[in-house]
Amino acid sequence: MTDKSYIRTIIESYHEALGDYDEAFLMGEDVEHALMGTTRGLVDEFGDERVRDTPISEQGFHGLAVGAAMDGKRPIIEYQINTMSYVAMDQLVNNAQKLRHMTDGQVSIPITITVPQAGTPGGSAAQHSDNAYPSVLNYGMKVAVPSTPYDQLGLFRSAVAEDDPVMVFWPAPLIGNRAEVPDERYKIPLGEADVKREGEDVTVVAIGEMVPEALSVADELSPEVSIEVVDPRTLLPLDEETILESVEKTGRAVVVDATNRTCGTAGEIASRISEQAFWHLDAPVRRVTRADVPVSYSPPEESYVIPNDETITQAVRDVTA
Repeated sequence: MTDKSYIRTIIESYHEALGDYDEAFLMGEDVEHALMGTTRGLVDEFGDERVRDTPISEQGFHGLAVGAAMDGKRPIIEYQINTMSYVAMDQLVNNAQKLRHMTDGQVSIPITITVPQAGTPGGSAAQHSDNAYPSVLNYGMKVAVPSTPYDQLGLFRSAVAEDDPVMVFWPAPLIGNRAEVPDERYKIPLGEADVKREGEDVTVVAIGEMVPEALSVADELSPEVSIEVVDPRTLLPLDEETILESVEKTGRAVVVDATNRTCGTAGEIASRISEQAFWHLDAPVRRVTRADVPVSYSPPEESYVIPNDETITQAVRDVTA
């Protein structure tokens, strides 16, 4: 085991992927100079033919990736801004996500799209503070949201190996976190949740940067309330079995996600719990989400609309009252 930062595992993931797959290449805005800090040393090791800066044309380089994937390549796209999927939606949805199905499997689209600075980095204002995964989930895109260095390394290996497009969201508040990571090679399959903490009274399903917040609340409320924290790790495919087993054990559920409340991922997970574990519930499922407003540049206003220890604690107290 080696103590590694989250961003260190990202750097290693890129080097590993380009080393493992001759057909892989990475592209994005300012990746050659490692503006985001995640592509350090890639050009030196693999050259500028496999690590390519792109013009500021998201439609253009997403389209290039789709064509390259159809030709047998394995492109990796790194976003510089977490909301770039909004301006590339046509290529992502109508081409990357659908062409394998529309051709009856005659072509594969093995594209991995990484989103550094996902979520709310702090003081980045409305256009740079989104977790964009609810929109792509709605169209069937596979999505991973690792909350730890260990999860990041294992999930990324599985994402790059997929023959479908996968988006990997790296939560900005977690990018500097450190943890022990095995030295031997391992993979975490897409669709395998993780119980980060076992408990008996309430299940808290937390996504991405909300996982440490949920664990903090669990520590604060123990032993008054025994909280089980479940991290889905991937949102599509979603490990319903682990979530439902936990809820059936505790009888109460809180779902925490830093995306909008309306049509958000928390609503989908809460709905599945209500549909499939209704007779095990001792209280209604509660959601703790971002408010349905743009995030302000002002830190006090930003913190007011983002889930935190206080709002999670209140939800837990509500379902255990």
